[in-house]
Order: sequence, then structure tokens, then C-alpha cells
Amino acid sequence: MDYQSFLHKKSQSDFYEGFDPLWMPDFLFDFQKYLVEWSIKKGKSAIFADCGMGKTPMQLVWAENIVRKTNKRVLILTPLAVSHQTVIEGRKFGVEVHRAKEGKIKQAINVTNYEQLHYFDWHDFTAVVCDESSILKNFDGVRKGQITDFMKKLPYRLLCTATAAPNDYIELGTSSEALGQLGFMDMLNRFFKNDQSNSSTRRAWALRGVGTPKWRFKGHAEESFWKWVSSWARALRKPSDFGYDDRDFILPPLTEHEYLVKAETLPSGLLFSLPAFGLKEQREERRRTITERCEKVANLVNGNGQISLVWCHLNAEGDLLENLIEKGVQISGKDSDDKKEEKFLAFTSGQIPILITKPKIGAWGLNFQHCSHITFFPSHSFEEYYQAIRRCWRFGQKKEVKVDIITTEGEQDVLKNLQRKAKAADKMFSSLVKYMNESLHIARDIDFTQKEEVPQWLL
Repeated sequence: MDYQSFLHKKSQSDFYEGFDPLWMPDFLFDFQKYLVEWSIKKGKSAIFADCGMGKTPMQLVWAENIVRKTNKRVLILTPLAVSHQTVIEGRKFGVEVHRAKEGKIKQAINVTNYEQLHYFDWHDFTAVVCDESSILKNFDGVRKGQITDFMKKLPYRLLCTATAAPNDYIELGTSSEALGQLGFMDMLNRFFKNDQSNSSTRRAWALRGVGTPKWRFKGHAEESFWKWVSSWARALRKPSDFGYDDRDFILPPLTEHEYLVKAETLPSGLLFSLPAFGLKEQREERRRTITERCEKVANLVNGNGQISLVWCHLNAEGDLLENLIEKGVQISGKDSDDKKEEKFLAFTSGQIPILITKPKIGAWGLNFQHCSHITFFPSHSFEEYYQAIRRCWRFGQKKEVKVDIITTEGEQDVLKNLQRKAKAADKMFSSLVKYMNESLHIARDIDFTQKEEVPQWLL
């Protein structure tokens, strides 16, 4: 490989301009038309819309416009089981979508799961849509690198998620990089600083056996940061964020009940229960109280006559819950992808009344508005909790949604951490909505136009 080929491999697509929409169907709401038109004109953009705001029809209309403009293929990437749902939605809205598996594609719009991406060649497409694009937020993730490399040469890109940066604002850097904006580290160095005033990455700190760096905004950089994000992303929680009527998007009530379960055993060396300190103690607390917590969930679910969605985190929790809950069916990691999809569809159609699974398996992209009862064991991941709840509590839900949170005295700090992250996520949406009309463009390219000349004394 020569040097020019090396640079070309590392570079992003230079093409960053979109076009005026060729097709804007009537089935889109006014605010959806605004978002789709804006994203098509941008060419590469992100839509951070809350759950139930219609991201799937917006993606389909965006993709169809790309196909009509270029007569080339578009690939939609989704979480597991959502690809089937996207095909159904396409049929509903009159957009032809082909479900692609193991690299077998057709003309126009193809949809597949993230797990299948390694079968596909980016040369076969002109555009890509990342549904639930928060999968990119892990800076050190293998999947993040795979997706970013796949997208980097495509002229049209769209990211869609309700939780773009649920844990920390710096997670927005991976979305920026995937769209060809500032790279992750470029973003950090421009707007943030860490405790050591350097650019050390999370991985470098971990190798030294110390904690991850604590990044914070530079002085007077916060407003510029949100204006810059608003130059390539749009965010909304409800239509009125854009001045439209919320009439068709009013959520039913959400009721959260916290059940504090008493541990039957005490931590080694203690005479009474204390809050678990640190991740190690919290994990030990979780494993030590599996039986008590699962029995409480079974008491809440069995015999209540409701369709229920039961979330867990550990294999042992899922197995015990399946044994304790009448009519409960578990989707676990050992199930094949086809088997997982089969069970998800059975739950959606009502054949399975009580579904037991982990958030990392089924908390993204699926629609379960037919279910209004949820049980949840809290964790430090606000994104998992938010997405798990919003599978049911979303626009289109007709009933009040009841969430039963089962925890122990030792896990009280976990709940507090979730509440802190919820406030941070709300601030992110509020900031993006505030600055959407005051976007700030930051050039990512450096043009080297001066011809190099070797000094005579070196010849």
C-alpha cells in the first residue's frame, strides 16, 4: 500500500451535501416531515427522537428518497428482531424493504441486524441508517469500530436513537465520528478537559490500573458544544419542541413502585445490612439476593391477569424467574437469533403472556404497547432502564404503565445513580432543543494547497 492509498483508507467521504426531498408522503406528521427534510438536505445527520416519535417511518422515507435520487442501495441496521418489524412497517407505509441475511441483498432498501454486518460490503451501498445508534457510544467497542469503518466512505448516513448519550455527554463523540464530523478525541480536546489536562483515553488509563478520566467542559465551551452538536443533530421529546401540536403524542400515566426486599443472608463479617460500596460489593449483593428478588417478582406477576415484561441481568435470575413464574417464557443469550426473534414475535402477538429477558437482548427498538406491566432490577445503566421502560411506555400505549422496581437495602446507591443520569439525559435534550436553531459549523478538513519543495541544501 502506497502512502496516498493509506491516507484514502483513513479518510472519510468528502461529500457532505444532501438534496431537496423527492418524496414526502402524507402519513408523516408535520414534525416528522420537518426532521426528514432537514436530514435529507444535510446528507449525514442524526435524529435523537424519543421513543414512539416515529423513527421507523422517518427512516423509511429518508431511505426511499436516497433510492429515488441515486438509484442505489440503502442498508438499514437494527437491533435483533427489529429488522422483521421494519419490514412490516415498510409494508404498512408502502415502502418496499428487503430483509437481508448473510450478505444476500436486493436492489433499493435492505434491512439487517447489527450482528449480521460483517457479511456485507460497504461498496454495495450508497447510504446507511443506524437504528438505535446508541450502540456507537462505547468508545472502545469492537462493534462501534466495525460500524464506523463501514460508514466512513458512504455519502449519505443517518443515525437514529432516543438515548444518544445516556451516561455522559462525551459519548456524543462517537456519533460525530461516524457521521464524518469531529473525531472522538478531536471533540474532547476542543470542548473538554480532564483531571490530568491530557488526552489519555479510557483504555490507556485502564491499562495503568487507575480509574477512567473525568472529562468536563472547558470554560465557556458548553454553549459552543451544544451549538456544534445541533449543526449535525436534531433532538425532540415531543412535537412542541418544534412548535407543533402534542395532541396525538400525549403519554398515559407512568407509575413506578419501589419494592425493598430484605436479604435473608448478610455479607460476610457483618451483623446487619449496609449499602454496598463500589461495583464489587454491589455485584456480590445482587448475586447473594437472587432468590429473594426473584420470588418477589413472581409474587407480583403470578395471577395478576396482566401481560407482563420481566427484565433481569443475570443468567441465574432469568432461569429462576422462568421456574417461578407461571406461563413465563425466557429469551436468553443461549437462544439462536432466529429463536429469539420467534419468541419476541410470539410475545408481541399475545401467544406468550409473560416475557423474561435481559435489557441487552431486547430493550432496543421493539414495540410492546400491548403490555402495561414491567418489573425491573435496577443497574447503573440509565440507558438500559430508560429503553426497557419505553418498550411499553411509548406513544401509542393506551393504558397506564406500571413499573415495579425490586431492589435491596444494599443497592440504594444504584438507584441514586440512575436518578443522577436521568437528570443529565434531560439536560442534554433541553440543551439540544434550545440551540437547534443556532447551530455552529466546525470544519473538520485541513486543505494543504501549498506544494512541497525540498531545500537546495538537502539535495
